[in-house]
Amino acid sequence: MTDDDPRDGPPPFDRPFSDEDTKQRVYGAVLHAREPMTAAEIADRADCSAESARTHLSFYADLGIVIRHEGRPVRYERNDDYFEWRRVNELARENTVDELQARVSELTDRIEEYRDEYDADSPAEVDVLEFDAERVDDVYVELSDWATVIEERRLHERARRKAAGSTAPSHS
Repeated sequence: MTDDDPRDGPPPFDRPFSDEDTKQRVYGAVLHAREPMTAAEIADRADCSAESARTHLSFYADLGIVIRHEGRPVRYERNDDYFEWRRVNELARENTVDELQARVSELTDRIEEYRDEYDADSPAEVDVLEFDAERVDDVYVELSDWATVIEERRLHERARRKAAGSTAPSHS
C-alpha cells in the first residue's frame, strides 16, 4: 500500500462518495445539501448524469426521503421530518420505555442545570456579549450543547410515548 492509497484514511473531501454506487452517491449528495437543489446540481455532486440523478431522486421522493419542489427547474431537498421520524422509531425500537424515561429525566436535569447557570429558560435568551472575552468561546459551546440536549430530550420523549403506546394493552 502506498501513502496515497485512499484506504489509509477518509475519502477526499471533494469526492466523499466516490467508492459508492450512483444511488448511494445521489442519496449522500441530498443529505449534505443545505438548500433545495436541481437534479443537475445533485448529479454534479454525485458524479452521475442528471437523468440518473432524477431517477434516484424520484425514488427517494416516493419514499419521503426527499421533498420535490415543482417549478422550473424542479428542485429537491432532504426531508428532515423523515429523518426525525426514523430516529424516533430507532430509539423506540432499541430502548425500553423505562430506559427512554430515564434518558428523558437525565436530559431534563441537564437542561435545568443550564437554566440555573445562565438564569434563562433557553439558550436563545442568553446574550453572549455579557460574558468576558476569554469565556465567550466556552459559552458558545455550552449554549450549543444546551440546544442539542433540548432537541435530544424532545426526540427521546417522542420515542418514549411511541414505545409506551406500542406496549399498551390492546382494547379490541
